[in-house]
Amino acid sequence: MSSNVKGSILKGKKGVILGVANKWSIAWGIAKALYREGAELILTYHIRVKDRVEALAEELGPDVKIVECDVTDDINTDKAFEEINKIFNGKLDFLVHSVAFANKDELNGRYVETTREGYLLAQDVSAYSLVAVSRRAEPLFVANGGGSIVCLTYIGGERVVENYNVMGVAKAALESSVKYLANDLGPKNIRINAISAGPIKTLAASAIGGISKLIDIIARLSPLRKNIEIEEVGDTALFLVSDMSRAITGENLHVDSGFHCLAIVSGGENGEE
Repeated sequence: MSSNVKGSILKGKKGVILGVANKWSIAWGIAKALYREGAELILTYHIRVKDRVEALAEELGPDVKIVECDVTDDINTDKAFEEINKIFNGKLDFLVHSVAFANKDELNGRYVETTREGYLLAQDVSAYSLVAVSRRAEPLFVANGGGSIVCLTYIGGERVVENYNVMGVAKAALESSVKYLANDLGPKNIRINAISAGPIKTLAASAIGGISKLIDIIARLSPLRKNIEIEEVGDTALFLVSDMSRAITGENLHVDSGFHCLAIVSGGENGEE
């Protein structure tokens, strides 16, 4: 479908996206896909990037709203959901969590050198925040008769990825949270799933030592022999927040050109054995 043609898969659906930071972010790819299919959107922002998110919202569409939300601050997060509640008249169809952070110094070298402060920060922003926003979104979903939550993870939460370190441990906690939240929220017809996206050269990912090497490996050795684009993750999120995935919850869906299915990677030039 052409980007300037409005679809109808999410027509009348209202949702919040946390984590849009710039045009290279995965959350931006998701925002474009969901808005393209008719969703009414609120983008949240941290005060440090308000101007940037405001410009992106205006580019997306004149009806896209923005709301401040600092997921490390309970009072600020409460205020954010009070505002979301007012804008959407007490009902919510979906929420996308694309928030993660670790100190750059923790994303090089050995995991055993992780500091207590760095560990707690990564867990707070990258994992606990999913629990915090899910709890606040729950009554809005209930008033709507159900809904869908989607979060973003990476294979470094399942297996060791060089230099991913404390973020890998945070992603493991995030993925486990998805399962526990699925069990808690399922009786209220609220689904929650994770997308495990392959490495994409976002500004956030540039902090990870050796990210270019990881991207090259995917292009050469993954079953599809191609890198991942934010638009592909966006379309997967579209599926997961839509009614097409209404019987799927507690899942970790890999969008990585099939790389996760390989036990050992080997290959010569252009990734051919």
